[in-house]
Amino acid sequence: MRMGRIPEPCHLLMDRAYEGDETREPAQALGFIPVIPPNPNRKNPWDYDTIIYKRRNEVERLIRRVKSCRRVFTRYDKLDIMVLGFIVFAFIMEFLRLC
Repeated sequence: MRMGRIPEPCHLLMDRAYEGDETREPAQALGFIPVIPPNPNRKNPWDYDTIIYKRRNEVERLIRRVKSCRRVFTRYDKLDIMVLGFIVFAFIMEFLRLC
């Protein structure tokens, strides 16, 4: 793998607000496959993977549930490793809640 390139294929899930050419084209140049629905008023709309786009909502809901852990949300810790540790801890708690 070359430095600076993304392993193929790597989808980049983006919100509909970022559907402009100024965000899609750089993402494609970096090797990402942008998954974003085109504006209905576009003259030349593009195809996108609707199944992957629908899964974006699941990721957003997971992040919302992890942020419900107050220590992760407020970031009291000064060291990055401590913040990361509590984010991992919150993900583990969420996984165990689903079991």
